[in-house]
Amino acid sequence: MTTPLLEIRNLHVRLEDDPSVEILNGIDLKIMPGEVHSIMGPNGSGKSTLAQVLAGKEDYEIVEGQILFKGEDLTDLGADERANSGIFLAFQYPVEIPGVSAMQFLKAAVNAKRGFEGQGELDAGALLKHFRAKAQQIKVPFEMLKRNVNEGFSGGEKKRFEIFQMAVLDSVLGILDESDSGLDIDALRIVSEGVNSMRDGKRSFLLITHYQRLLNYIVPDWVHVLIGGRIVKSGGKELALELEEHGYAPFGVNESAVAGA
Repeated sequence: MTTPLLEIRNLHVRLEDDPSVEILNGIDLKIMPGEVHSIMGPNGSGKSTLAQVLAGKEDYEIVEGQILFKGEDLTDLGADERANSGIFLAFQYPVEIPGVSAMQFLKAAVNAKRGFEGQGELDAGALLKHFRAKAQQIKVPFEMLKRNVNEGFSGGEKKRFEIFQMAVLDSVLGILDESDSGLDIDALRIVSEGVNSMRDGKRSFLLITHYQRLLNYIVPDWVHVLIGGRIVKSGGKELALELEEHGYAPFGVNESAVAGA
């Protein structure tokens, strides 16, 4: 029997600085190698919290439950250990790092991961060859690597560079947190093409989104509806179309009230 790439068991999470607020209330989820899953839900449902907890952000406390990655419990691992193990989080709003070139940033990240795996650093020639191959795969202009990280990048360029980072690091679980946020149709298509170019039988993706439009370009195997910190319904890609047509009202959610909260 194939081991799930990611398995979440009865996950309960609260804010570390406010124990009275429990944001995730018993998440159960299995993602098999090669699958694409989408988490959809209204504002305030816990979608981004789930993404950040999986990546190891320290603002949250796991009250109960487990997170298994490749069959190993990573509940107590830090963000750097999770990233080096193969988990990549693409942020909703990627940050700029003035004065740090994209090339140097990626070099440090790749060699840090190799060190974690007990391998030696790649020399400049091997790194350049690796970067060029991935840039061709993701259709990223190689000139982008000569710029500083996200400095002066458009929204689409920032998202595209994140997908490139995921490819360069050979991450096996890509978590995209609202990656369609702020993108026009052309940018969304470019980013989606990058993701689709990496789909294979080993790499999996978890797409966190509010709207169905991203799923027109990256077709998921499974869609899950997250309401009040719990997955209340799961289904195939047709579930996303139902949500687009009817919204979250069938689940007792007044989205205008949530958005104004």
